Amino acid sequence: MKQGTGIAVGVITVALLAAGGGYWLGNRGATTHGGVSSAVAASAASATGGNGQQERKLLYYRNPMGLPDTSPVPKKDPMGMDYIAVYSGEEDNDPAAARQIKISTDKVQKLGVRTEAAQLRVLDRAVRAAGRIEPDERRLFSIAPKFEGYVERLHVNVTGQPVGRGQPLFEVYSPELVSAQREYAIAAQGVESLKEAGSPAQSGMKQLAESSLQRLKNWDISEEQIKALAKSGESRRTLTFRSPVAGIVIEKKAVQGMRFMPGEALYQIADLSAVWVVADVFEQDIALVKSGAKAKVKIYAYPDKLFEGRVTYVYPTLKAETRTVAVRVELANPGLLLKPGMFAQVELSASSKGTVVTVPASAVIDSGTRQMVLISQGEGRFEPREVKLGSRNDNYVEVLDGVKDGDKVVVAANFLIDAESNLKAAVGGFGSSAPVAAPAASAAPAGKTSGHHAEGTVDSIDAKAGTVSLSHGPVASLKWPAMTMEFKAANDALLKDLKPGAKVAVEFVERQPGEWVITSVKPLAATAPAGH
Repeated sequence: MKQGTGIAVGVITVALLAAGGGYWLGNRGATTHGGVSSAVAASAASATGGNGQQERKLLYYRNPMGLPDTSPVPKKDPMGMDYIAVYSGEEDNDPAAARQIKISTDKVQKLGVRTEAAQLRVLDRAVRAAGRIEPDERRLFSIAPKFEGYVERLHVNVTGQPVGRGQPLFEVYSPELVSAQREYAIAAQGVESLKEAGSPAQSGMKQLAESSLQRLKNWDISEEQIKALAKSGESRRTLTFRSPVAGIVIEKKAVQGMRFMPGEALYQIADLSAVWVVADVFEQDIALVKSGAKAKVKIYAYPDKLFEGRVTYVYPTLKAETRTVAVRVELANPGLLLKPGMFAQVELSASSKGTVVTVPASAVIDSGTRQMVLISQGEGRFEPREVKLGSRNDNYVEVLDGVKDGDKVVVAANFLIDAESNLKAAVGGFGSSAPVAAPAASAAPAGKTSGHHAEGTVDSIDAKAGTVSLSHGPVASLKWPAMTMEFKAANDALLKDLKPGAKVAVEFVERQPGEWVITSVKPLAATAPAGH
């Protein structure tokens, strides 16, 4: 009896010890890990806002069609579609990131892509224009007698002959001239003979002599000839005309024995020790040319020589036929190498606007309607960016808007990147021409055309406007939800076999912002689900 009682007591004791140990271990586990569990739970509750869902930071709302438009508050686009919320960590959904071009690093190396940072620099520019050599108008001299007479003898009888200052050109005979000389000789002798006479008579004779002398001077009779006439008292039958300047005879009308009238130009002489270059500057460049600017002139006749001068005058009128403005450059002409009528190539230093943001000219992709550059974002990512350009020189172009100092632009292989990644689709139909569609809807094999893909059902067709309304599913490449919208057809053949209710797979591009153009249509089986 006692033995059974002892066994029972032992069993109860062991049970109590086991229960106590389990309780102690349980409390110890709760004490050791409970704090961490509570912290994690608290953190999770804080992150989810107590609702068990992760709370994300709202950045903005973006246009559902991928247009570059964002809003800080919810709104709808003109088609009634809700703008899409963009949260922290989803920045790739914004339009700028969606427009980026991604190419593998291997292909970037194979294409030979090279980048260069946009820099602030003084953009020196030269304006080039065609010109011609002309004589300096201030160094042209015309010899025209002021009385009627006859050419008695020619001393210079060839056009183009060089003459020195004071060299005899021709002799003339004029009855008027002979009469004026005799009148002056008689008056001069009368003054001499009336020295002892009374004052009134002497004064009258002096007036007559002075009048005759002034008449000869007005006819350009030289002082030397007048003194000889006064000394000898004998009139000469002919009068010699001399060159007033050293130069070249560029025009000779005098012929021996001819009669001439007062004011008729018989010789024209040009001093060609300095000449003009008259350059025709195009209308768009004339604002860059200022008086005093340096000019470099090359002549076809002397390709190894460079002549330097300065702009002295910008003419105030424009030639409507050529849309050019004449600019005058003065040049020294040692050795008379520069001859009137020669053609010249003129390079004018243009005025600078100071330091501006510039990129290499090779970085610009010009479609004719817009200009773009590719900005390197690293790791094979490139962003097409439209730019507004200013002045340029041979190597660099000024960027007024779209690029800032330090941006890395692609300067080599940018057109290869265009071909590799279908830049036209990425930037919304870059270029002036519309996408070229296949001749027929079934003629565009899969994988051969570029753009975005969608599947849906035809709602309506407007053959006159060349549009089709399509209820399509989500478009992954544009991050579009399922919707109904209107597309244009690239050609009439795409709409020929379409009917409302038909299920189709289409390929489309953005020809210009907001204008989506279908370039390929393929029918789907009637049971095919729409919108993949």
